[in-house]
Amino acid sequence: MSVLSAGHLFTDLNQGAVAALLPFLVEVQGLSLAAAGTLVLAATVSSSVVQPLFGVFSDNRPLPALMPLGVLFAGIGMALVGVAPSYPLILLCVVLSGMGVAAFHPEAARFANYVSGARRARAMSFFSVGGNAGFAIGPALTTPLVLAFGLHGTLFLALPAAVMAAVLFFEMSRMLGFSPGEVENGDAKPVEAPEHWGPFARMVAIVTVRSFVYFGLVAFVASYYGRVLGTSHAFGNAALTVMLAAGAVGTLLMGPLADRFGRRAVIAASMLLLPPLIYGFTLSGPYLGMVLLALVGAVTVGTFGVTVVMGQEYLPGRIGLAAGITMGLSIGLGGLGAPLLGLLADNVGLPVTMLVVAGLPVIGLILALTLPRKVPTSPGT
Repeated sequence: MSVLSAGHLFTDLNQGAVAALLPFLVEVQGLSLAAAGTLVLAATVSSSVVQPLFGVFSDNRPLPALMPLGVLFAGIGMALVGVAPSYPLILLCVVLSGMGVAAFHPEAARFANYVSGARRARAMSFFSVGGNAGFAIGPALTTPLVLAFGLHGTLFLALPAAVMAAVLFFEMSRMLGFSPGEVENGDAKPVEAPEHWGPFARMVAIVTVRSFVYFGLVAFVASYYGRVLGTSHAFGNAALTVMLAAGAVGTLLMGPLADRFGRRAVIAASMLLLPPLIYGFTLSGPYLGMVLLALVGAVTVGTFGVTVVMGQEYLPGRIGLAAGITMGLSIGLGGLGAPLLGLLADNVGLPVTMLVVAGLPVIGLILALTLPRKVPTSPGT
């Protein structure tokens, strides 16, 4: 699980790098906020919409090599963003990186399920925290590189990806020992277990709403600090890093809470807390705003692992597909909100846009209350 979580970190580091690069690309390339939001959309869609396809492939014909190859292409694509001479080529590099991310997640989530044991939410949270940490490290690593070397500094992002890919190749044979035919703890669910598409669809809708909130903040927190609060790009990226790092901490906390109090209770509580926290951020200065962003990150990102487990429990015979949808497609659909929120920000300003983001979790709360308290035991539940 440590290897899988580390692979998750080095993969999603590149998605965090996208957010950190946006203010510099806006300044150097003269991009509009809508164009910047489109880069976020390209990153999320390319890394997510095709994930269910990789998930179906993983369920029917596992290919563990997708894990190291996914990490490698995610890093190479992002490394080339800074040297791409035009917006279309920048977009293409972002898509290449996103495809690497898409290849990694379902296969890695399948192996994480195999080794998770009885405490699935806790174990999947450990896997997910690698991705959350990667998102947080992305801005922290990318910003100094760009400040020191200009946009060409992104070339250094290929190095950690290559190292992690080599580690995953080396560890692959050991991880294969956890495949269902060799698992001895009996925790793997049988393929013939009932599937519950109704609750699964509602849970996917919740993930989509959460992703609208998450990617709206990822795309525009740094710009909000610069344009509204009057700070530097570096300070804005520091605030974004704090939010994402707090998300990693929240992931470690919410997994055990979900195992103890129930998945639905944790999801509903997160949706309930987000509106006042985000609204409070809009009323705050740079430093108090950073504190509130930390709480927002913990509450938002902390439920990522919980929803992956819920998806796999609703579709126990299709754990790759469930992971591909909960970690990919639904998040990609949420990523559609980035350019839409960017258009809104271009026309009415970032403060109003943040208020819209603050109101979205109410929809997620209503949906969360419709979920069953426990995984239903019959297909029609």
